[in-house]
Amino acid sequence: MVTFLKNNKILAILMLNIFIVMVGVGLITPILPELIIEFDANGQAMGLLVAAYGITQFLLSPLTGSLSDRYGRKTFILAGLVIFSAAKLLFAVGDALWMLYASRLLEGVSAALIVPPMMAYVADITTTDERARGNSLLAAAMSFGFVVGPGLGGFLAGFGTRAPLYTAAGAAIAATLFSIIFLPESLSKQQMETARAAVTKKESIFKLYAKSLTSKYAMFFILVMIMTFGLTNYESVLGLYVTNRFQFTPQHIAMILTTGAIIGVGMQALLVAKIIKSFGETKVIKGSLLLTSTAYIVLLLAAHFWSIFLVTSVIFFATSMLRPALNTQLSKMTGNEQGYVAGMNNAYMSVGNILGPTMAGFLYDANMFAPFIAGCCISFHCFFDDS
Repeated sequence: MVTFLKNNKILAILMLNIFIVMVGVGLITPILPELIIEFDANGQAMGLLVAAYGITQFLLSPLTGSLSDRYGRKTFILAGLVIFSAAKLLFAVGDALWMLYASRLLEGVSAALIVPPMMAYVADITTTDERARGNSLLAAAMSFGFVVGPGLGGFLAGFGTRAPLYTAAGAAIAATLFSIIFLPESLSKQQMETARAAVTKKESIFKLYAKSLTSKYAMFFILVMIMTFGLTNYESVLGLYVTNRFQFTPQHIAMILTTGAIIGVGMQALLVAKIIKSFGETKVIKGSLLLTSTAYIVLLLAAHFWSIFLVTSVIFFATSMLRPALNTQLSKMTGNEQGYVAGMNNAYMSVGNILGPTMAGFLYDANMFAPFIAGCCISFHCFFDDS
């Protein structure tokens, strides 16, 4: 077990790592429209490019969570950071659309290696009472990185369309070296040996998914998927929507996504743990779903920069409450299966990462309002279904 670093310092390292990764994922948002035009592609290609990230995440996350129970969290986190660096370099030098798809698939591999072990790591080093705070801070770092990414991407794109990608690769390499030195392993050798001894047979990925749908965690896994679907659905086409309808520039898009989301993430870091403690996970989950579905409809009525900015802030804040509430509820239900549940949690996030952008691209090509109406309907249905 960890003896030489305090838990809050370890949590800070985890937050820094996931922040860097999510910045790297998000910074392509303002430059994607230009890349799509450069490769003479359309909205469907853009949606599929965003969704490719979720395919490998979907395939690997159930395995990496369980494997981190047996072989430790640190190895998987480090491997994920290395692969993420390679993915960003490939995207930066890519001169054909297939290279961009390959990069996004590698990013999904890195996410599968990093996120489930990190979520399990938080459970390893926190008590039940502290878990909401730990999950809120990790989720805040994740959300903050994802929304700082577009702003940073828009700024760095002024030095060249590929400049943000080289920056992301360099930051990930630095995070790898830092973690090698300062991040300890959270599990003891005895804990890992016990987990390995408990494994009786290997199960296929699809059997793991089928098992998850009949488990006590099933409803929460589905909500994780819906949450991710809604967020990626919104973000993947918002840039095209405001560009085509209002002629916004990449700088406008970056400002909306970044500044609006900073407000939501800031409130997440300061208030969400207290809100969850005061009202409980169930009420926070339902309230977040209702707030999100309402915001989608309001977006269709928004016609000015500041109104779209406000709606985006609300959506990010609702998601910033929903994510830690779901993670905390799942973690509290879990005994010695923290890695497995964290892996399935991330796997269902990957399903949302696949379905959200893919459907958004197809729906947008049919009607620019359709992705947001679909997001509203799905969130609203989940609110009532969970009642």
